[in-house]
Amino acid sequence: MPEVERMLNNQTIEKLRDMKLKSMAQMLSEPDPSDLGLSFEERLGLMVEKEWMAKKNSKIKRLLRNASLSLNASIEGIEYTANRAIEKQSILELASCNFIEKSLNIITTGKTGCGKTYLICAFGSNACRKGYTVKYYRIPELLLEIQDAKAQTQYSKFMKGLQSTRLLILDDIGLKSYSLEESRDILEIAESRYNRGSMILAGQISHGQWYELFPDPTIADAIMDRIIHNSYILELDSKISIREVMAAKKMRDALEF
Repeated sequence: MPEVERMLNNQTIEKLRDMKLKSMAQMLSEPDPSDLGLSFEERLGLMVEKEWMAKKNSKIKRLLRNASLSLNASIEGIEYTANRAIEKQSILELASCNFIEKSLNIITTGKTGCGKTYLICAFGSNACRKGYTVKYYRIPELLLEIQDAKAQTQYSKFMKGLQSTRLLILDDIGLKSYSLEESRDILEIAESRYNRGSMILAGQISHGQWYELFPDPTIADAIMDRIIHNSYILELDSKISIREVMAAKKMRDALEF
C-alpha cells in the first residue's frame, strides 16, 4: 500500500473510532483477506452490517442490564409439558410484543412454583431484545423504593422514571394487603401508565381477589379499572413445580456435558 494511501487509511480509521464506529474501524485496520476481492460497495455493506450488529447487541445488553430481571429467562426456554396448563400459541403471540405497542397489560397468576417469575422474565428479556425499555420489580421492593424516594424528596422523579419505561414488570402482587398510602402509590402507577405504557403483573392469588388487597373500595375500583380491562390473563396451573422441571433439566445438561 503506498504511503499516501496508508496515511489516508489511518486517518479514516481514526475518524471512524472518533465517531464510535469501532467495528468498522477494526475491519478497515485489520481486513479479512477473503474480503479483499469484493467490490467497494460489497465491503462497505459488510462493514455497515457488522457495525449495526455490534451496536444492536450493545443496546440489548444495556436494556437487559437496566431491566434488572430476577431470572435469566427466555421465550425459547419455557417448558410446555402435559403437567402445565400453558398454551404455547398464546405465549408466542404475546412474544410479538404487539401488546406493548397497544399499551396493554399481561396478568399472570398461579400458585408458588408454577413458573410465573420465569415466564414474566422471559417476556421482559424478549422485549429488551426487541428494543423496548423494561424494568422489573418485586412489589414489596418497589414500595420500599417509593418510600425511600419520598424521604429523599425524589418521589416525582422516581415516578416519572417508571412512567417512561415501556414495559413495567411487577412481581409478587398480593403477598399481603396494602396500606392506604401504598394503595395510592399503586394507583398512581396504574393511572400514569393507563393507555400510555404496558405492565406485566404476577401474583399467587387470582386477579379476581386483588380487589380485597386495598382498604379503600374507591381506590380498589380505580386500580382494577385501569389494569384488568386492558389485560391478557394467563392463569397458570401446574401439577409439579417448575423449579423441579428446571432442576431436572440442569441435571440432564450437566450429565450430557
